[in-house]
Amino acid sequence: MKQITNTIVMIRPVQFRMNEETAVNNYYQENISIADANTKAQQEFDEFVKVLRKAGVNVIVIDDDPDNNTPDSIFPNNWVSFHENGDVGLYPMFAINRRRERRPEVLDIIEASGFEIKNIVDYTIAEEEEVFLEGTGSLVLDRVNRKAYCALSARADEELLIEFCEDFEYNPVIFTAYQTVERKRLPIYHTNVMMGVGETFAIVCLDCIDDKKERKNLVNHLKNDGKEVIVITEGQVGNFAGNMLQVAGSEDKRYIVMSTAAYNSLTKDQITRIKKHCEILHSDLTTIETLGGGSARCMMAEVFLPRK
Repeated sequence: MKQITNTIVMIRPVQFRMNEETAVNNYYQENISIADANTKAQQEFDEFVKVLRKAGVNVIVIDDDPDNNTPDSIFPNNWVSFHENGDVGLYPMFAINRRRERRPEVLDIIEASGFEIKNIVDYTIAEEEEVFLEGTGSLVLDRVNRKAYCALSARADEELLIEFCEDFEYNPVIFTAYQTVERKRLPIYHTNVMMGVGETFAIVCLDCIDDKKERKNLVNHLKNDGKEVIVITEGQVGNFAGNMLQVAGSEDKRYIVMSTAAYNSLTKDQITRIKKHCEILHSDLTTIETLGGGSARCMMAEVFLPRK
């Protein structure tokens, strides 16, 4: 079992804008006008892909379909996950316009890139019941230790999480993570905004977990699995410092990938601790973060599928 991969899928946007359907519970989106938002998002996307490829990451870039009117297609990790045994997970999405992001041709292109899909595990029928679990946005997976960390929210249903864990043989680690919005504590929409798990370390905002037992349980799981726990603040979460992903580059070199805003929010001590484990890659994603309310990790769907 591997925790990180060298291959990721990224969807190049064609109609990027603020998605009004997701803004109801994604409090990181900002409803401001940015001229030429799609062009700027494409420029940020292309530069990000360059940074990754320069480090030796195998990036499969697929263009979004302009006919679908899918403003959030740039975040494919919410609708699909790819696993080492050849399984693909398809997930139920909260926003109706995001459901159009699930395109069979994406899977065809991945197969054409030399990967083998053996089985599709499809949870999307849950949308009929208004039940959601948004892929590796809702699930932060420790693939080696078979743990699925999940902050429950409108986009992460507990029963569906348990079903995923039974199907994919994971143990659930369940909690609720909050953020302060206009002095109210409201659930964070995706787990991967406030934590990420690498091979030998984890980035996590413990201040988001108000329940002390849940917080202690989370830390115990990470430490028992030998992870160094690097704690970030709620302010840093607001700069997407929780939205990181560790990947493998050329010659099996390890990198942690984040946005420039996330990197700039880190303290010297946090950077030193991260660099003990791997090098840091970052790229400016200001437009994508501001309007999309997601960042670097959300843009990368990891491919763990076996090669043909």
